[in-house]
Amino acid sequence: MLKHDVVIVGGGAGGLAAAASLLRRQPSLDIAVVEPRETHDYQPGYTLIGAGVFTIGDVRRPMAKVMPKGVTWLKTSVQAFDPGKDEIILADGQILSYRVLIVATGNRLDFEAIDGLKETLGRNGVTSNYRPDLAPYTWDLVRNLRSGAALFTQPPMPIKCAGAPQKAMYLSANHWEREGVLGNVQVTFHSAAPTLFGVKEYVPALEQTIDRYGIETHFGNNLIAVDGEARLATFKSGDTVETRSFDMLHVTPPQKAVEVVANSFLSDKGGYVDVDQQTLQHRLFANVFAIGDIGNMPNAKTAAAVRKQAPVVAGNVLAVLAKRPLKAAYDGYGSCPLTVENGKILLAEFGYGGALLPSFPKFVIDGTKPSRLAWHLKKDLLPAIYWDATLKGREWLAAPAELKKAA
Repeated sequence: MLKHDVVIVGGGAGGLAAAASLLRRQPSLDIAVVEPRETHDYQPGYTLIGAGVFTIGDVRRPMAKVMPKGVTWLKTSVQAFDPGKDEIILADGQILSYRVLIVATGNRLDFEAIDGLKETLGRNGVTSNYRPDLAPYTWDLVRNLRSGAALFTQPPMPIKCAGAPQKAMYLSANHWEREGVLGNVQVTFHSAAPTLFGVKEYVPALEQTIDRYGIETHFGNNLIAVDGEARLATFKSGDTVETRSFDMLHVTPPQKAVEVVANSFLSDKGGYVDVDQQTLQHRLFANVFAIGDIGNMPNAKTAAAVRKQAPVVAGNVLAVLAKRPLKAAYDGYGSCPLTVENGKILLAEFGYGGALLPSFPKFVIDGTKPSRLAWHLKKDLLPAIYWDATLKGREWLAAPAELKKAA
């Protein structure tokens, strides 16, 4: 049997950020990270690959280069969780025991949920920036489309970065605008959400962007099937089913919890790890925490959220190990840099309940208005912060709030 003080399942943003933050606080801590992948991606960069700004080489590094020094890297996956015994069953059948478990598996892109989609991805004009191997195809389609119908979709929540479907659409429309062909392209946004964005303060600027590009919007509208050969997409809105033709179709896939978590005692009814939204501690198993997309916290699932969650998880994990009360609290912070054009971004930053949580004074960056400074922040500064701060335990603007005791 393998034994470690802290076991982290998942070597994505959440898992590595948590490991790094723990080691910053206690360098001698015995940590194992369970992760089979050999590479690590900066996922917020996928949208910019789809706009021709980044390449895959700009967002990908070998896992060995980003794995925090001092951890044990187990290059395998998890077959099952047994939180009652403080154990995990690995893919090869080995038992891995822990004192504290951090679940950081991320969620799963469910392309199979849309009839016919998987068979036509990457051809017939069908693409998705949510897969890095398809993002370059997005840019190919955008560059070559001079007229026709371009459809962009957004499924029901929860999804990674709720603004990403719109980012793909705005960047594409901006390219067609610059090429002088936007008037020949019918851009349509089909979203299962009831509104353009869930935080009302950002909606006016987004509505202006929609009007600028002449985008046709359909809310409460969900993609259910794709016929790539015929270039037809089928949508459902209530009891109404409608089929539309396309020349380009950018799909945001439905997303759900990974099966190994959903099938465990760790999950809630939706399949996600059932945690307290402030402490990120499991509601039933006090030595289990979740970070990132796999937690059932009602926050935006973004890399920026992970940056704020990692110090909370680290502080509270160490409290559990030392048998002390938990003190760190997560306020639901998430950031969604909405790229309204190549060179301008609406920097949406908010927490639980839609509370605005700006990182900068309004005179520096007013998040409710598109700005060039926010574009440079996303394109040039945020990737560096991710690689050199978040994944190394340097908690820039990420100090956790203190947990308030119930009255």
